[in-house]
Amino acid sequence: MAKKDDGSTRGRWLVKTEPGCYSFADLEREGKTTWDGVTNNLALKHLRAIKKGDPVLVYHTGDEKAVAGLAEAASDPYPDPAQNNVKLAVVDVKPRRAARRPVTLSEIKSLKEMAESPLVRMPRLSVMPVSDKEWEKLTELAGLA
Repeated sequence: MAKKDDGSTRGRWLVKTEPGCYSFADLEREGKTTWDGVTNNLALKHLRAIKKGDPVLVYHTGDEKAVAGLAEAASDPYPDPAQNNVKLAVVDVKPRRAARRPVTLSEIKSLKEMAESPLVRMPRLSVMPVSDKEWEKLTELAGLA
């Protein structure tokens, strides 16, 4: 966890999306979106830990399987207004910038810094924390550092 200016810790996150449904380019075009559709208990736990201002890597699944860009949590988590289920949560996200180059899953799997990452160990998880060393490596490779 990185330190915020006020001395508290800030989480760093990775969220996954199918680019055919919603891509990083869509996020850039819209300027902000509500990140919804998360139903897995562990992913929801991570989503609920996101705080406004936290940096978020957006990862494209499907055929791309690559880090596509950097975003920021524009809100704290809140109950999903579109669902009649208090367990489900959402968070608003706004884009910062697209990756200069996509960092593919095959490249990520080859990096020793990423061996313990949930992205490698739990490939179906849609929201996950990113450690400091993982963040540094991914943002460097994507041209987002």
